Amino acid sequence: MGMDRQMLMLRLRLIVAALLCVLAIPVAWAGEAGSAGFIGSAACADCHASEATAWARSDHAWALKLPDAQSVLGDFDATSITHNGVVTRFTTRDGKYYVETEGADGKAAVFEVRYTVGHRPLQQYLVETDKGRLQVLDLAWDVNAKTWFHLYPDQHAPPGDGLHWTGSYKNWQARCATCHQTGFDKGFDFPARTYKSHWAELTVGCEACHGPGEAHAGWVKSQAGQDPYKKLVLGPGHQAAELDVCGPCHARREAFSQVQPPAGSAFDDHYALAMLTPDLYFPDGQQRDEVFILGSFLQSKMKAKGVTCSNCHEPHGGGLVAEGNAVCTQCHSPAGNDAFPSLRKAEFDSPEHHHHKAGSTAAQCVTCHMPERSYMLVDPRRDHFFRRPDPLKSKASGAPDVCTGCHSGKTADWAAEQILAWKPAGDRDWQDRSAFAAFTNGDRSAKAIADLTSYILDTQRPAIARATALTALGSAGSLTVSDAERVLQDKDPMVRAAATGALRQIAVQDRIALLMPLLNDPSRGVRQQAAVEIAGAGVAMLPASDDAAYRKGLREFIEARMANADTPESHVALGGLALSRRQWDEAQQAFTTATGIDPQMTSAWLVLAQLAEARGNVKGAEEALTSGLAASPSNVDMLLARGDLDARRQQFDAALGWYRRAQAADPGRPDVWVASAIGFALKGDRVAAATAAQRARDLAPGTALPPELEQFLASPQ
Repeated sequence: MGMDRQMLMLRLRLIVAALLCVLAIPVAWAGEAGSAGFIGSAACADCHASEATAWARSDHAWALKLPDAQSVLGDFDATSITHNGVVTRFTTRDGKYYVETEGADGKAAVFEVRYTVGHRPLQQYLVETDKGRLQVLDLAWDVNAKTWFHLYPDQHAPPGDGLHWTGSYKNWQARCATCHQTGFDKGFDFPARTYKSHWAELTVGCEACHGPGEAHAGWVKSQAGQDPYKKLVLGPGHQAAELDVCGPCHARREAFSQVQPPAGSAFDDHYALAMLTPDLYFPDGQQRDEVFILGSFLQSKMKAKGVTCSNCHEPHGGGLVAEGNAVCTQCHSPAGNDAFPSLRKAEFDSPEHHHHKAGSTAAQCVTCHMPERSYMLVDPRRDHFFRRPDPLKSKASGAPDVCTGCHSGKTADWAAEQILAWKPAGDRDWQDRSAFAAFTNGDRSAKAIADLTSYILDTQRPAIARATALTALGSAGSLTVSDAERVLQDKDPMVRAAATGALRQIAVQDRIALLMPLLNDPSRGVRQQAAVEIAGAGVAMLPASDDAAYRKGLREFIEARMANADTPESHVALGGLALSRRQWDEAQQAFTTATGIDPQMTSAWLVLAQLAEARGNVKGAEEALTSGLAASPSNVDMLLARGDLDARRQQFDAALGWYRRAQAADPGRPDVWVASAIGFALKGDRVAAATAAQRARDLAPGTALPPELEQFLASPQ
């Protein structure tokens, strides 16, 4: 019995399931523009000498500096380094610092160092290329080892690649500047593709955290009325304010504006925090990529109990408030801390608790509760989840285990037995991510979905984890209308924003009715997402009385994306919105712009191919896939899409050729073998199709095959 080729070819259609925003990057480079209300850190030092002295030695003060003999720590005395055959030389001339290296055109060129970045444990350097564009060199100075090194030694990104030092992902204004300067305004002109950036102070000064000081300085002189700085109170006991001040820079997030908002502005009104996605975090919540603290801290019991940044960190010098375990024992001790009445009063800094030699590295609280992970090769960062070690949960989620990280010859089961012997009762519920981890690892069973839904509805869980679970759940969810009402009214804006995208299994009329109140939500992030979801659901069903609020939310979304128009991911998001609104030309323009900024943006190439084919332009689809593969020749999704296109054209031998290339690129992906099985079935080769299908199931037991393929394989010879 033959196979229904038309039905199988339908299975091969390229589908855009979701478009997610992530974060989570000559017009002269402008200087200090005398931003309204800012007076500079030097003016603050007159009255706040001790704070100014501490700040001058801090990482904030060193965030960005002009290059001179004091600020440049690297060796520019005619030194050089070679990476992937490219020789880079560092020299000085007439008091200026220069780098000779491979430019955007692949030719050697000399660039003047415009600024230094940081001072420990490494220092980086910025050079200006064209159109006011500052780029971060991939070569950095190791302050401790006193040597040059490449930040990505195993990576080869040639000129034209977005990850080359001249590429979009290494652009300072797009990716870094706002957290290294005070009162920053990116000043990006999208049509001209130029920058004319401004700032109030070159580095992270007093006013970056306290706000413009002009009114405060005036009050000091006149003593008339109330000190305007009293409106923003920081310090222990003021967690919400500190998270709004510290959070924007110590977080993986997307900004909604080119202009740095005033200090203390509500985070969710100006930024979208990156969720606990697998590229950034392990399924149990541990940090994976460089996430800059906030996302980890928001998961912690510390956050839930009211602990804030300045409980542990001295805000002006940036150091800890005490040495070693004393930071922790200011609360975790027999005396406890009256500010946190729920604390268990007990002796923690003792072998009876940590079961390691007193005074050893293993006896330090942070060793077990804040494990380190190094970024930029030499920069270790501690996880701020403050978790209790749980070797079995780490093992189940494929995450690092702090116990076997030190006891390398032992197993997670051995470590779990040791902990159980020491501590028969443990607070595991707080960090229990089993439902989340199972779903993240591919379990889409009814039980997995039900467990994840229960996790989402449990308001005792950290809001960022629940929001991430909602994002993961998406249209696969089982939220009822009443469940949806609960999460859409959650007190945390992260949960409300994430919930807007998890309602797609609910009938359109009910979905729009649920989303409409969020068009007037106090959080700009929530309003944007509600408007986008309503656009996708169909605004024809929106009452006229809500039209103004809808258009405002949509406008806020577009403005936020255009504020980041120098990044490809923003154009992918705009393209996704255009698709949902059936604006095909606008969608094509947005995705084309994304590929222009980053030719390796494969998701954009895939959508361009689908758009072209859907509009009857098969040649255009082939051209898009060809261009995408030229930039990313081993990308499996691109290879599968190219094979699918040939299969739809009934060029089955050609399709199988693309599938073989996908197999070679990643033989461990089950979908590669499913595609091959379909290709063989279309040719009528039952044996080869069965072999490929079995390979998919060997890799991932339970892999679902298209019904038509199952029927073909089960049919008699």
